[in-house]
Amino acid sequence: MSRDKASTMDAELQKVFGSPVPELYEAAGPDASPALACALELRSFLALTEEQVARVRDRVHTDMDPDRDMGDLSADKLRADAQWLEAALDARDSYRVALGELLRTMPPPGQLARPVRMAQLRTTASLPPSAAPAPQRAGAARAHRP
Repeated sequence: MSRDKASTMDAELQKVFGSPVPELYEAAGPDASPALACALELRSFLALTEEQVARVRDRVHTDMDPDRDMGDLSADKLRADAQWLEAALDARDSYRVALGELLRTMPPPGQLARPVRMAQLRTTASLPPSAAPAPQRAGAARAHRP
């Protein structure tokens, strides 16, 4: 499970939330802050993606081992591994950016988000009725076309 695997952003999560990642998962229940829930979800995807990157890397290293028979090399297999690796690295980079952005923009832990108070704007001057003519056919019923 990805919550048991380390990710490259675990130290940042601990720094922001003040607890190690396993404790954050334990604290993440129905009453957890939306920021924590989102951060842990992104972190889980990141850990899974980083595991995939490591698997492809290890498979390529094994295939390229100097002690392996040269007849076992396959350009098609290496091309497929390169495509998998590129896709996994792109996904990893995207998750790192999304998680980093979330951690930078969220309010500090314990600080409740304040509701935004909208000021009611009032008109201080009014136009005479003739200054703003109604568009032609305003409110007119549409004619049916044959």
